[in-house]
Amino acid sequence: MNSSNNPVQSNSTQAALQLLSIVGLCLCVVLAIWGWRAGLLTSPDAMAAFVGKAGAAGILLFVAFQIVQVVLPILPGGLGCLAGVLLFGGLHGFFYNYIGICVGSLLAFAIARSCGRPLLHRLFSPSLIQRYSSWTDRHFAKWFALAIFLPVAPDDFLCYLAGTTRMSWTQFTLIILLGKPAAIALYSLGLAAVWTQVIAYLT
Repeated sequence: MNSSNNPVQSNSTQAALQLLSIVGLCLCVVLAIWGWRAGLLTSPDAMAAFVGKAGAAGILLFVAFQIVQVVLPILPGGLGCLAGVLLFGGLHGFFYNYIGICVGSLLAFAIARSCGRPLLHRLFSPSLIQRYSSWTDRHFAKWFALAIFLPVAPDDFLCYLAGTTRMSWTQFTLIILLGKPAAIALYSLGLAAVWTQVIAYLT
């Protein structure tokens, strides 16, 4: 039997990703508490000074985090977008989010194109795969582009799914580069606005 189709290995991989997701969320909570106590989350000046100390290394680290977050979707993507805006401001945060997410999306497509459909069963639940598999029957590019433009579907999974279809590199790249800005802006600026209201209420 091909090991990539082994349900035991697939379940163990999904369990490991779920564990990493829980650990990642716990780390986010810890960092949020630390940032709150340090005044980073309530003072734009303190946040700017903290980011300024990291310099280019901080930017590269954040972009790398966003790339990995797409390839290994452990945390909700919205958290990364919110972090980008809080750390670097609206314009720069959007730009760094865009670079990281687009590069990560291209990597996910490349990995799926190389490994094939069995990879989906190792990384994602059967229910999620079944829900969107019908998209590959016909007009996949149209539905994929709509899902990327409107943040209503699991983009990370769809990038992997696209890699198992006949979609060309050129078509996929154009959809990602042109479709991602609207969704990223909505997540980044929308969550930042909500966060600002929460901080104002708590302080």
